[in-house]
Amino acid sequence: MADELYNGPIVDAHHHFWDPQANYHPWLAQGANIPFRYGDYSAIKRRYLPADYFADAGEHNVVQTVYVETEWNPSDPIGETRFIEQIAARYGVPNAVVAQAWLDHPDAIAVLAEQALFASVRSVRHKPGGPASPEEVGEHRTLMTDDHWRRSYAALHDLGLRFDLQTPWWNLPEAELLARDFPETPLILNHAGLPSDRSVEGLAGWHAAMAKLADQPNVVVKISGLGLRGRRWRAADNAWIVREIVAMFGTERAMFASNFPVDSLCGSFDDIYSGFKHIVRDLPHADQERLFYSNAQRIYRCEPCAAAGPWPEQMRSQA
Repeated sequence: MADELYNGPIVDAHHHFWDPQANYHPWLAQGANIPFRYGDYSAIKRRYLPADYFADAGEHNVVQTVYVETEWNPSDPIGETRFIEQIAARYGVPNAVVAQAWLDHPDAIAVLAEQALFASVRSVRHKPGGPASPEEVGEHRTLMTDDHWRRSYAALHDLGLRFDLQTPWWNLPEAELLARDFPETPLILNHAGLPSDRSVEGLAGWHAAMAKLADQPNVVVKISGLGLRGRRWRAADNAWIVREIVAMFGTERAMFASNFPVDSLCGSFDDIYSGFKHIVRDLPHADQERLFYSNAQRIYRCEPCAAAGPWPEQMRSQA
């Protein structure tokens, strides 16, 4: 066993950049206030670009990143991808993109085909809605069971795209069926299945759903988004969850991510990444390296960007 903190390179598998003053994000607009798991999110309604990110990352050795769509104006999904490719060309990050594509839209397959033409796009994300609590399961279902949505999902494989899924754990039985029915399409579960209910019953339900999902070999999970409303991020609050994910999915189907700037609402970048490092310090170094670096690089096929502007290490030194 290693029993030492990981200090190697990091690929941040899930983060965002945005400029809400220049580009329309309905949830980040002035006066918008959607229900949000961390409560008041007004602090992140500000421009957040690579220099801000690397100032937050500090001494953590982030060498590549994966940008995830930001619920940009849904009538202009391609506009977001153009925006982020311009960012990458200027700054050298991100090195892979999870683009927006609403699979229930009539033109979804055409949007997927256009997104797949961008050099940096590896995956798409569309939150499928559905029951907002375990008690509502059975009353209605998510879009993962909708025929048109599934026809759009079926197009992903031929386009060489993965799918990033964000849904709470009580909807994971539908995700399990999706992964089983489309075994050639990698399904990347965001934010660890959102285990925000830390009661004994809540964690038991989360664990059972995640264990069943882990049986599908085409599913991987991002360990991120673990913040608790009104409480600063602590390794002690999240260690059991992280270790159980690693036990269920193995060290080749899990990866760490910051979810910044969103998770800055509950902790600093250092709180989160130092916490991850402490939680897995007893794993062999090769396993730690997979969780922090090579899994994300492999799954998202991260590539160096031929940036005209400063590379991450230069931005870090300027922060």
